[in-house]
Amino acid sequence: MFADFLKRLTAPAPDTLNTTDARLALTALLVRIARADGVFDPTEAARIERIVTGRYDLSPFEATALRKEAETLEAEAPDTVRFTRAIKDAVPLDARIEVIEAMWQVVQADGERDAEEDSVIRLAANLLGISDRDSALARQRMAAQA
Repeated sequence: MFADFLKRLTAPAPDTLNTTDARLALTALLVRIARADGVFDPTEAARIERIVTGRYDLSPFEATALRKEAETLEAEAPDTVRFTRAIKDAVPLDARIEVIEAMWQVVQADGERDAEEDSVIRLAANLLGISDRDSALARQRMAAQA
């Protein structure tokens, strides 16, 4: 399953992802940001599950299953550039800021902000067509909600 997904993801001209694959790709990107500092904290895993539960109207069981699938995919996934490209192709521009907000929620889940996490978000935001300013505003909005 993941080999086929990754093959499609890394193709020179990948097809637009279907809804299921887009969910998996976004969740795997959230896992990637959670792992960026070298520690995948249980609070980060729980935050990812809350994000996907709300975003995709999943049950807690479905959210946990999606997160676990995403963990496996993220471990096998190519560099962030190609991975994020698939999300960009699947998510309309006006909704990409929500992807950055979700990433900031994961970063803030453990109460610590790390330079590696900042680096991954900066790269992902750029690849998604989100400016540094808009990413900073998203971070501030998510901090205010925490």
